Amino acid sequence: MKAFLAEYTVCNEPMLAREGAAMLSVLRESFEASGYEVVSPEGPDFEGEIRRLAPECDLGLVIAPDHLLFRFTHLLEQFTHNIGCGSMNAAVCANKRRTAGILAKHGIAVPEEIQSGKKLIKPVTGCGSVGIRLSDEEPGEGEIGQRYIEGDHISVSLVGSRVTGNVCEYHTGRPPLLLAVNRQKIAVDENGTLHYLGGETPIHPEREEEIVETATKAMNVLGCQGYAGIDLIVADRIYVVDVNPRPTTSLVGIAAVMEEEIAEILVAASHGEGPDTVHLSGHVCFGKDGSVRQA
Repeated sequence: MKAFLAEYTVCNEPMLAREGAAMLSVLRESFEASGYEVVSPEGPDFEGEIRRLAPECDLGLVIAPDHLLFRFTHLLEQFTHNIGCGSMNAAVCANKRRTAGILAKHGIAVPEEIQSGKKLIKPVTGCGSVGIRLSDEEPGEGEIGQRYIEGDHISVSLVGSRVTGNVCEYHTGRPPLLLAVNRQKIAVDENGTLHYLGGETPIHPEREEEIVETATKAMNVLGCQGYAGIDLIVADRIYVVDVNPRPTTSLVGIAAVMEEEIAEILVAASHGEGPDTVHLSGHVCFGKDGSVRQA
């Protein structure tokens, strides 16, 4: 069996490359431990490498910044079995304004969009914390401003089974699998710019059940499949601030404490199968550079 694993930033975006390389390394090790031969792009021509390598593989997974994920996932789906989120759902999640509107219509709390006063300004199709700043200025072209909410920065890592798309024959109705609830470490510098520094996992906050229910509902509403990271702010309500339809840096920490192989979970979920729970042992802190230490 051969697996195609492709992470865009490793060869194309130096600012995010270490973070991307850490995720890719964890996935590669897990797939190899599960008996797969793994191939990955060897140069910056990401589209060309997908066309060259994916057709000879039994399955594939693309990780890329949100605004590129649809394009490359759609291409991958033409050549092999995609074990990540479907391309159309990835396209919806890439647009922060569109995502927030859909979630709000389904009763999920999101920070409202505002034009004046102190707010978080972020790219409409941004990736992670890149380009996000706390400011009272007007959003620029391609940006939105959302009400700034003080609270705990939490993420929930889930794996969804197949529900839609060109593999709907695998639909079993299984709910998303909870991997872990994670704490995010976010710093704000003197210019108001936000920086993601990593996090810790697993955590068990007081409102854990409500947190997981909110993240699961958001994932289901948006039709995400495969690995997804749901970012939330826990305050007076639980606000969904971002939905990442792809592996996130939290995977580095989760893999260090999870007994199961993430490769086997992702493959099983792509066929509507997989475990009901995972087993986590220990508690770690992880950095965006892929470092992991016992907490």
